[in-house]
Amino acid sequence: MAAAAAAKAAAAAVSAGAAFVLSSERAHADGGGSTFRFPGFYSSAPSPAPAPAPAPAAPKVSTQHPRTSAAGFDPAPLERGVEAINKLKQASDPKKLFEFMKKQEETHQQEIAAKKLELQKALAEIELEQKRVDFEERKKLDQQRAKIKSQMAQYEDELKRKRLQAEHEAQRLRNQELVKMQEESGIRLEQIRRATEEQIQEQRRQTERHRADLEQATISKKAMAEAEGRILVTRQTEDVKRRLILEEINADREKWIQVINTTFEHIGGGLRTILTDQNKLVVAVGGVTALAAGIYTTREGARVVWGYVDRILGQPSLIRESSRGKYPWSGFLSRATSTLTSKLKNGSNLGKDRNGFGDVILNPSLQKRVKQLANATANTKLHQAPFRNMLFYGPPGTGKTMAARELARNSGLDYALMTGGDVAPLGSQAVTKIHQLFDWAKKSNRGLLLFIDEADAFLCERNKTYMSEAQRSALNALLFRTGDQSKDIVLALATNRPGDLDSAVADRIDEVLEFPLPGEDERFKLLKLYLDKYIIKAGDKHEKSWLQFFRRQPQKIEVKGITDDLIREAASRTQGFSGREIAKMMASVQAAVYGSKDCELTPGLFREVVDYKVAEHKQRRRLAGEEPKQDA
Repeated sequence: MAAAAAAKAAAAAVSAGAAFVLSSERAHADGGGSTFRFPGFYSSAPSPAPAPAPAPAAPKVSTQHPRTSAAGFDPAPLERGVEAINKLKQASDPKKLFEFMKKQEETHQQEIAAKKLELQKALAEIELEQKRVDFEERKKLDQQRAKIKSQMAQYEDELKRKRLQAEHEAQRLRNQELVKMQEESGIRLEQIRRATEEQIQEQRRQTERHRADLEQATISKKAMAEAEGRILVTRQTEDVKRRLILEEINADREKWIQVINTTFEHIGGGLRTILTDQNKLVVAVGGVTALAAGIYTTREGARVVWGYVDRILGQPSLIRESSRGKYPWSGFLSRATSTLTSKLKNGSNLGKDRNGFGDVILNPSLQKRVKQLANATANTKLHQAPFRNMLFYGPPGTGKTMAARELARNSGLDYALMTGGDVAPLGSQAVTKIHQLFDWAKKSNRGLLLFIDEADAFLCERNKTYMSEAQRSALNALLFRTGDQSKDIVLALATNRPGDLDSAVADRIDEVLEFPLPGEDERFKLLKLYLDKYIIKAGDKHEKSWLQFFRRQPQKIEVKGITDDLIREAASRTQGFSGREIAKMMASVQAAVYGSKDCELTPGLFREVVDYKVAEHKQRRRLAGEEPKQDA
């Protein structure tokens, strides 16, 4: 019984294995992925509803497997089924082994499905790549067509433009011919008009000459008649006037004699009355004493009040020179007088050179720069923009102060001049004076150019050991007042030692101008200028007052043989001279002329003074150590 049961179980297992193998083969051949279920091995779970059958299509048999026959049959699944049946027969627990083999088959089916998905994905990528390639080719074809179309349009536009240019050129030639014909016609008409106008003008001139001759003859006759009448009237009234003048003189003399006598009589009577009456004498002495005390009190009070007014409204004590005047109400008169004096003084130079700088003769490039700064400063004031501060440096006597004064006048500003050496003696009052100076400068309606000469005297580096605390405070006060760009004050510093200035002062400078020693051309112009000022026009300055009648008039200097060649020779020999030294040399020439017997300037005297001044200049340089001593 037991053997029969085992045989039946083996037969059932073989049948089940064959059915499993056939089902697996069919599923593999159809490409399906459904799960195979065998009775007795799975639970009776309800199977899902079958999907709607797709449309009938021709069966596709895979022949890619190496063991697949031409009919599409693959014996590998059958072999696996037979192998599985053999294993089931030999197994001690066929059910567990069957479960294991079923799981292996399911895993194999999943791997087949995964490979199928990968193949489908690769196929989709190939189709997508094919579509992209087709799209790129169509895109290139469209671009090529558009390029050909654009080239065709450009070619047509070029042809059209050339045709229009040809038409325009033909039209231009026709217009030129028309203009030429019109110009020739206009020239002929203008020639006819000028000829007619000249004839009319000639006739008019003849008429005017004839009329002028008639008027001149009439005026001459009328003047002769009036002169004869005046002479006759004068002769008739001369005697009468003489008698009237004598009578008036006698009457005035008698009247003044009577007035003098009456005055002395009253004075004598008053003195007699006062001397004889003691009370009146005391009153008179007391009145005179009270009058003297009142005069003294009034004078001292006025001095105190005037000092207070001068301190409030007057010009700061640091200012040496200014165009504003000492008091606000005197600014206009001061500027008008200064302008008139400058025009009378520099009128000849302005007319010759047309530079507007009077006695200031500078290097051409420097003079151009100064004029540009004057124009820029004037325009800055006009547009209410901040002014630019300046630094003038160079050897002494090169025209820094004069250039600053002329720059202020040409830019329409007031100017004020102070010296850095005036700050140190003020001590602790220097800070107050600096602030008073800037407060006074801001009151100028036209803007003010504040020129500080010898600026290194109190604007030197603050780390110097010899600098006092008062000087440091004054420097700090000036730095405080110039910290921001000002619309009222232009600060111009002049120094011979720019390297000694404090770094904060140098930071406030916007424009730096170097004033070198004058070259030969500048020395030639300076010599001619001061020759005209000290020699030629030396005797033309007369004092316009009643004192001129009591003073001896200056003698006119006679110039003989002073040519441009001689002046050019002196200019070449005075190399290294500053403008101030040239002015002093010409003043020495003037003194030598006044010391001569005939008050004449001759070439010999001029050369003698020049030789002396050149030797003196070299001696000063040797003493200063600027050049080595040379043997004569």
